Amino acid sequence: MTRILGIDYGSERIGLALSDPMGIIASPLDAITNDVHALERLHAVIAKESVTMLVVGMPLTLKGEMGGKAQEVEEFIATLESALGLHVIRWDERYTTTIARRSMIDLGTKKKTRRTDRGRVDAMAAAVLLQSYLDHDKRPTCC
Repeated sequence: MTRILGIDYGSERIGLALSDPMGIIASPLDAITNDVHALERLHAVIAKESVTMLVVGMPLTLKGEMGGKAQEVEEFIATLESALGLHVIRWDERYTTTIARRSMIDLGTKKKTRRTDRGRVDAMAAAVLLQSYLDHDKRPTCC
């Protein structure tokens, strides 16, 4: 039983989501400020939640190619791998923020809250990408 941390990397904030120990359900966790202390905060979350693997959203274009932000994310992943020593999966993050916003609307989150608490949207986007990974990982390989 392991926990997986989903990461939606952004220049200002990093959205975080956590899987349940069985690796079935992803839940929004938090958003941390992307500053010089971000790695320390990530390390604290990883230690507290017993995380064994990371799924980081990769900004692909609509054609499925590496986007303009992809190099920045690759550098972030390299830093994570060397500093934390955890396995990192790169996962397509196309439409995650849009899906997260739509989910928040469907859940009845007020417009003012969505506009002012952007960290909540980032955490929800991380949950969307992590759930996508978890669902894909559990698909049957036969038939």
